[in-house]
Amino acid sequence: MTWDEIWPLLIEGAGETAVMVGWSTLFTVIFGLPLGVALVVLDRGGLAPAPAVKSVLGMIVNVGRSLPFIVLMIAIIPFTRLVVGTTIGTAAVVVPLTVGAVPFFARLVETALREVGTDVVQAAQAMGAGRTAIVRKVLLPEALPGLVAGLTVTVVALIGYSAMAGTVGGGGLGDLAVRYGYQRFETLVMIVTVVLLIVIVQLIQSLGDLVARRLSHK
Repeated sequence: MTWDEIWPLLIEGAGETAVMVGWSTLFTVIFGLPLGVALVVLDRGGLAPAPAVKSVLGMIVNVGRSLPFIVLMIAIIPFTRLVVGTTIGTAAVVVPLTVGAVPFFARLVETALREVGTDVVQAAQAMGAGRTAIVRKVLLPEALPGLVAGLTVTVVALIGYSAMAGTVGGGGLGDLAVRYGYQRFETLVMIVTVVLLIVIVQLIQSLGDLVARRLSHK
């Protein structure tokens, strides 16, 4: 293939990857952030101790994290079809991407929140702040650098997952690499796709690190 033929494919693939990763990141934050907060708040010694509930949530998170993405993607095909009406294409891949990333991000949220000093929380309690106010105005703001770092790691993981989704017709750069680089033996397409993925990951990681550092200095 010539460069004139490759560039349109790369642009289309990069656009599909951006859509998949963008939507799945949004849904991962929507569902994963509260889950991570719950793992901390409901733990023994937390703001609202409920060890039994926390254990159930922790088990669900551990199960979600233990499944390889390719297995998860196949296992939840009926759920994916129920949600979006199809199991192929960019929209369909957002479902397994989100399901796979939520427990991963929730654990990172939990880790970031546990790094907040107990003295800060105790000071807020001494001033009469309620549990919701402590979470919103103390825990989350204090853990923001760690949350940004965790989100960056999650986005990078989602890019890798999205590339894997190309093996089952998920679209994006992974699908491009499989269809042209592997099945049609277009080595140049494979090399360019891999390089582009590496560049995208490096840019996102660098941006995330920069934001986390600036937040930690405030």
